[in-house]
Amino acid sequence: MNEIPTLESLKEQNTDTQFPIFNALQSKEHEQVVICSDPETGLRAIIAIHDTTLGPALGGTRMWNYNSEQEALIDVLRLSRGMTYKAAISGLNLGGGKAVIIGDPHKDKSEALFRAFGRFVDGLGGRYITAEDVGMEEKNMEWIYSETRFVTGIPKSLGGSGDPSPVTAFGVYMGVKACAKKAYGTDSLEGKRIALQGAGHVASYFAKHAAKEGAKLFISDIYEEKAIKLAKEVGAEVVSADAIYGLDVDIFTPCALGGIINDDTMGEFKCDIIAGGANNILDVEDRHGKMLVDKGIIYAPDYVINAGGLINVAGELEGYNEKRCHEKAAQIYDTILGILDYAAEHEIPTYRASNILAEERIKSVGKIHKIYSSRGHFTGRFGEMYMRDRG
Repeated sequence: MNEIPTLESLKEQNTDTQFPIFNALQSKEHEQVVICSDPETGLRAIIAIHDTTLGPALGGTRMWNYNSEQEALIDVLRLSRGMTYKAAISGLNLGGGKAVIIGDPHKDKSEALFRAFGRFVDGLGGRYITAEDVGMEEKNMEWIYSETRFVTGIPKSLGGSGDPSPVTAFGVYMGVKACAKKAYGTDSLEGKRIALQGAGHVASYFAKHAAKEGAKLFISDIYEEKAIKLAKEVGAEVVSADAIYGLDVDIFTPCALGGIINDDTMGEFKCDIIAGGANNILDVEDRHGKMLVDKGIIYAPDYVINAGGLINVAGELEGYNEKRCHEKAAQIYDTILGILDYAAEHEIPTYRASNILAEERIKSVGKIHKIYSSRGHFTGRFGEMYMRDRG
């Protein structure tokens, strides 16, 4: 899964410079991008649908104060493509999509804004199903649900699964243990020194799992008060946002935003394993994935290890069962081990191994879909409709 290029780089690479956005979509095989604008509510959003071979595109909506339209577009293209691979490697019958809302999640939220966004999602007729992501809360998803049924992660009181972060964190925890098994011969985290970047929902639940097993945690967050609060809960040490990269630890667990493994940070890492819940943590996948191999660091592909959230909200499509979703998230342990073994056997980086395995599933199922059949259907809350015509 290669990186999404910037619009400037696309202009340099293509003779057809009049259509940089279409070039961006076609270079990574995106199917559709929808620009959503509602001046009355202040809504500025982008929905990206990458691939619907396996099923409707499911992926969360992120609210972030992007510096430019281009920054938001590049982010949503990267994230939506990652969702395709995440669903495929996790064995889900779903495609990949993502949405971003441009705005400050601490200042710009309103019921009207999210209901307006819900109308745009509804207009896609089920090609895209949204869910909760960075900057979003259950209440926001409830407002979106007021305008469309194509939303997951709604409150349990409304028949949904609620906050997906506990299952995401559980999957990250199982993935970290799988990496420890590969690195140390045992998956126990007792006594392991873990640098945890971020103190949000996923990081908090992960910290509790790891601390309970006896890990020694070092926590940082751009909002220091959040790091201090979490550290008190789990008996961890707080470090500055800049210092987290260079700590002498066993495991580095990024659970904040992406792009943090880059040319500036690469030389600082002093760990055996990098495995965490953040998306797109390799700034340039090919370059920095190979550099981790050269440094002897085991890397758990981010879209694999953090798939618990997708597994959880996908459970709503068939009628939500919390126990079943946790059991499926626990399988991330075996998936990560399988990827690590495949990478070692073929002498390739782990990010490439996971991409190959995901692409193989998409290709094989895509061949089956050439065979005509009557329309399938989801059960549960989505039982009255089907998202895609398989014919």
